[in-house]
Formats: sequence, structure tokens, C-alpha cells
Amino acid sequence: MSDKGITTINPATEEKLDFYPFMTDHELTGAIAKCHEAFLEWKTKTVEERGKVLKAIGKKLKDNKAELAKLMTAEMGKLLSQSEQEVDLCAGICDHTAKIAPKELADEERELPNGGRGLITYSPIGVIYGIQPWNYPAYQVIRYAIANLVAGNGVLLKHAESVTGCGEKIREIFEEAGLPKNLFTTLVISHNQSDKVINNDLVRGVTLTGSPTAGEIIGEKAGKALKPMVLELGSNDAYIVLEDADLEVAVEACVKGRIYNNGETCIAAKRFIAVDAIYEDFKREFVKAMKDIKHGDPTSDEFDMGPMARKDLREDLHTQVQNSVKNGAKVLCGGELPEGKGYYYPSTVMENIQPGQPGYDDELFGPVASLIKAKDADDAMRIANDSRFGLGGGIFSKDEDKAFEMASKHFDTGMVFVNSFGLAQPNMPFGGVKRSGFGREHGGFGMKEFVNVKAIMRLQD
Repeated sequence: MSDKGITTINPATEEKLDFYPFMTDHELTGAIAKCHEAFLEWKTKTVEERGKVLKAIGKKLKDNKAELAKLMTAEMGKLLSQSEQEVDLCAGICDHTAKIAPKELADEERELPNGGRGLITYSPIGVIYGIQPWNYPAYQVIRYAIANLVAGNGVLLKHAESVTGCGEKIREIFEEAGLPKNLFTTLVISHNQSDKVINNDLVRGVTLTGSPTAGEIIGEKAGKALKPMVLELGSNDAYIVLEDADLEVAVEACVKGRIYNNGETCIAAKRFIAVDAIYEDFKREFVKAMKDIKHGDPTSDEFDMGPMARKDLREDLHTQVQNSVKNGAKVLCGGELPEGKGYYYPSTVMENIQPGQPGYDDELFGPVASLIKAKDADDAMRIANDSRFGLGGGIFSKDEDKAFEMASKHFDTGMVFVNSFGLAQPNMPFGGVKRSGFGREHGGFGMKEFVNVKAIMRLQD
């Protein structure tokens, strides 16, 4: 990024991809005004009418899958096959949202205590500003944009600088599918200009996916402006392996949970807590599987991981590994910076992880796993919850009912996977607690985060 604009770089080759000039302040103000004007028309449409456009967007995403997937891989380095999976997920979200929205946003009639009539409506509030990260260049946008569009709102996007091209491509797809022009608007702006968006009177809500530090900054600014917000922040999700776990299932899911998307996922498995009775067996198989992971050209089917998205992110991750080792951690595999072009980092496992080490306390946003031994199930849950984060987590046990009960009663996170690892499910809520943020997306919850829950009453004399 420069004072004049954004240059995108391919993390696998370190070659420049494109340049995008910043909008002027005048252009920015005009873009917000045009989005608001489009909203005034869009809010009059029925939920069913909006849903038809959403379905058309889903179809257009599939039609453009090859091109969009290729661009995602070029801009942030994920495997091409995973980019294609991401586009499919986005199309599915469009279809699912269109299907459930009429029921979720339907007016509710209520009889009042004195016999009068009450009506509750979920009315759109206006333009919603989304600040989104680079790790899922399409999904992060679709997740908040589609929910708000079906609710009747207008949407602004400030995408992460490194995936600016993806943001522009998504806007094109939306408009080609029939979404009214300017209703979804991408903003190529600086951080200082972003503050002006938050303070603009036409902007009625703010949603951010990013780090807790970013959440503090944006939360303070949005709160001062009295704007409602959704914050989906980082985490260091713990995956608990109990004594009765199926070892093969646990290892396979934990490896996938750590390296999927090059390890750059907010709900990735990051801390692996195995009880004493199974610890050595899990460690042996987990380290062996992590050693076998191949990183290389993300456009090739030969590799399991591509590069990290940016040079500075790789440097930060390596520093976290080094600082963990300085404080007593032991590297079991990986942990060394490779030579050559591209921001690659090997799949890495550390053990002897203790409080005070980055491997225990912080989010490792890359393919580095922290292996921790617990005495028993209670100790494992204590360690899992001994975190300032609370986004996701996992439990492995052949007693599925026991695992679900543990998750329900004791896991202090917004999401828990049992005997599996996966990404978001469109019909289940997505979000966290503690320093992982607040608010929910998906599952019918996201489309109600930025609506006016309006009470209309005729009282009985």
C-alpha cells in the first residue's frame, strides 16, 4: 500500500498483480450517498423479490467460479481447489439465505395484554459498512453482504488491501446478476478515510472481521458514533482429544483443522489438548501426519498447502514460534523459514506449551500447532477455556452424547465441532465470545443484526 493506492502481490511468486488508486474524499462521500439512494428503492422490495436476486447472484458466482477462484489463489495463496470450494460455499449461502429469509423476516402478530393489536416488523435500517479480511476473499464478503441485502439494507465493502481485486470482481458479479447498481459498493480507501465512513450519517451499522486489536479500534469508533456493530475477531481454538477418541479420526481432523487454508483461518484448530492416557499415541501420529504435509505452488494438485498471504504475516508467525521456544517450547517438526521465492512456511508442531508462550496465549495465524498434555477430561476443558478468546473449538470422543454435553455445558466458545473439523454451515450461527467478538452471522441470525425490530401497536381502550 502507498499514499496513492494499493498494489496487490502474488504471495507464491512475489510478483506484482495490479494497482488500485485510492478514491478521493469527494468520491467516497458520493459513493456512500449513491448506496443510500439505491437502498431507498431496494427497501421497498419484498423479501421474496430480494431473494430472487440473491439466487441469481448464487448462479452467477458458479458461472464465474473458475475466474474468481484463480484470482483468490493469485491474491492470497490458498490452494486453487480450496478457492473453488469457497465459491461453491458462497453460492450455497445465497440460495440458503433466499430460502429462509421470508420466514425469518416475516412480520409477527401479537395480541396485547389489554386485547389490542401488536405487530413486530424487521425493517431495514440503511447502509451497512463491512471491513473484511483477506483469508477468505469471497466468503467473508458474501457472509455479511447477502444477509444484509436480503434484509433490505445497502452494503459498503472495504476489503483487505491484498485482495482488492477480489472485492472488485464480486461487485461485478453482483451487478451482472441483477443487483441494483451502487447497492453493493466497494471502497478502495485508506484507514483514515475508513474513519470518515464510520462517522458518515448515512452509514447505520458497522461489521468487522479481523484481529482483536482491530476490533478494539473499530469498536471504539463505531461505539462513539452510536452505530450498532458485529465483531468477528481472532481466536486460538482448542481441540480436545479424550481417552476414548478414535485416534485416526482425531488426527485426520486435527491436521486438516490446522493446515486448511494454509492455516490462516479464524476457527482453525490451533491448540491440541490430549489427555495423558492418549497423549503419546496422538503426538506420534499427529507429528507424523504434519511432517508429511507438502507446501508449494497453490495452483498445483501436488501440494497440501500454499504460501502465507503476506511476508509480514510469515515473519510474525516465525517470531511467535521463536519466542515460544525461548520460553520452553520444543519444536517437533517444521519451525524453520524456507529459502526461495514465495511466503511459504512449513507445517509445524510445538510441545511443552505453557502459559506465557505465544503458542499458548496468542493466535497463531498460520500452519503452527501447539500440543498440550492434560491430566484428564476436566483438566483438558480447563486448559481449553484458559484463553482470552472464545470463537471455536473441538472435542474428540467415541461417546458423542458426552461430547455434546461437554460442549453445551462447559466449552466457553461460540462454536464447537465434535469428532470433525469444518468451516461455517449456512444454517448454524457463526460468532464468538470474549475477545473473539460479539454478534452472530448465518443461521438466520445475521440478517437480524442490522434491522429495526419495530413495535407497532393499537391499544385497546
